[in-house]
Amino acid sequence: IISSLLSDRLTARFGAGKVTAFSVLMTAVSMLGFSVSGNFYLLCLFAVPYGLGAGGVDAALNNYVALHYSSRHMSWLHCFWGVGVTISPYIMSFCLTHNFGWQNGYFSVFVIQIILTFVIFISLPLWKNRAESKNETGEKVQPIGLKNSFKIKGVPFVLLTFFGYCALETTAGLWASSYFVEYRSVLPATAASFASLYYIGITVGRFLNGFIADKFGDKIMVRVGILTCTLGVVLVALPMQTNAVSLVGLLIVGLGCAPIYPCIIHSTPTNFGEKNSQAIIGIQMASAYLGSTLAPPIFGFIAENTTLGIYPYYLLVFSLLMLFMSEKLNKVMKKAS
Repeated sequence: IISSLLSDRLTARFGAGKVTAFSVLMTAVSMLGFSVSGNFYLLCLFAVPYGLGAGGVDAALNNYVALHYSSRHMSWLHCFWGVGVTISPYIMSFCLTHNFGWQNGYFSVFVIQIILTFVIFISLPLWKNRAESKNETGEKVQPIGLKNSFKIKGVPFVLLTFFGYCALETTAGLWASSYFVEYRSVLPATAASFASLYYIGITVGRFLNGFIADKFGDKIMVRVGILTCTLGVVLVALPMQTNAVSLVGLLIVGLGCAPIYPCIIHSTPTNFGEKNSQAIIGIQMASAYLGSTLAPPIFGFIAENTTLGIYPYYLLVFSLLMLFMSEKLNKVMKKAS
């Protein structure tokens, strides 16, 4: 959250390429730190530069792609986030099942990250210099600041849309297995498989979205994604004797999530102006992290004091929040144009 909020100033000073490169380096060093940590407190310590690096990459890279590439490239960029999410548990699982220890699981990712860091550093000349330090008039880009960002029309709506999206996506993924096993009495192996398929649905959906996003546009893809999410949540909630419909509903939620995040990000320069996009994307990332940080534990607290059966209804709240706020944003943008 902190690095996302600082991304506007950092990128204006150092450029998107350098911010991305050093941010990835920070995550690599953190992975190495995890692999040699001998106690819980060291893990907490190395989590700080890891978070700072992750936020820096998100904000700088997303804005760079939003400014210089099409919506399809943004979708494929986030598709590969899904590839990473899918592969990483297998890396750790391999190390654990072959008695290499969890430390080597993190060390394996460190090796991948340090190679990636090297590739980014040698590719810095390929990054567009104009994009990193100047706008179209040739003037030095100045950070607009957090306070001025909130004054731009429509910003609160997009922030709440992002908050709702990440709250839904993270809660749906983290609590799916618990809901299906403990409330729906689904076999643990089946529940775990569908929880994995949920993330695979996001990944495959973003890959497919890349082929149609430019044709239909970001606004339509966001709307279709939110409506698909809502349909999926409703299917999860249906009190039917068979769990098949509910499990398929979870997959539909994943497919619905696919276009929302990348298309909102890609539309930021169009909605709020290229000179403001880095600052807006930075606070969008912060809002997203806030949703993914707070929503799952809040659900856990509520479920512990009530029932896991509220899972789909909790998700429905965020789905409707997204729908309402994104449509408010569209109205504001339409008036502004």
